[in-house]
Amino acid sequence: MNHIVYILHSLKLNRYYIGYTTNFDLRLEFHKNSPSNKFTANANDWTLFLSFDCANKTQALSIEKHIKNMKSKTYIENLIKYPDIILKLKEKYK
Repeated sequence: MNHIVYILHSLKLNRYYIGYTTNFDLRLEFHKNSPSNKFTANANDWTLFLSFDCANKTQALSIEKHIKNMKSKTYIENLIKYPDIILKLKEKYK
């Protein structure tokens, strides 16, 4: 089973959404058709910004929480610029 941390981006909102899933295609469909009470329902232009596999659910959830706690667009954008950050996160949250 794949444990995936993913980041979606909306141009309309100029916001990122960080999440975890084991089935990315199904999860992306959910976000594109979100119920109105969900954050991702605020836009219909969500695109994949970044995704990466983790070793297990605990690691994935820990990394997801870490990224969310950073509360920084710059940090999220740096995950693409500097792939070593993801490697260090995987090492930190084994």
